[in-house]
Amino acid sequence: MTDLEYADRAEQLLRAVEQCVDRINDATDADIDSQRSGGLITLVFANGSQIVINQQKPLHEIWMAARSGGYHYRFDGAAWQDTKGAGEFFAALSRDASAQAGLPLVFQA
Repeated sequence: MTDLEYADRAEQLLRAVEQCVDRINDATDADIDSQRSGGLITLVFANGSQIVINQQKPLHEIWMAARSGGYHYRFDGAAWQDTKGAGEFFAALSRDASAQAGLPLVFQA
């Protein structure tokens, strides 16, 4: 993947996260605060916990930090997959956001 392809894919992922937060806030009582600064998004939940998602441009990865741990994702041509085989980004974000919000939440590309 070229740097330009990575930048495009990573931006698509970050925009999808932001759109999902807006949809979730409209449809549920989750009340997630989404703060973006460049290639970094911080999701702040009502209980004060956070999920941080950021671009790692030199590695062509997306990193996510949640209460459950830190994860690295690389685009495999179809989806952003955990570099250690722990699954797809949006499935993991849905799992961790649901745990931190105390509500079943769905994030998708």
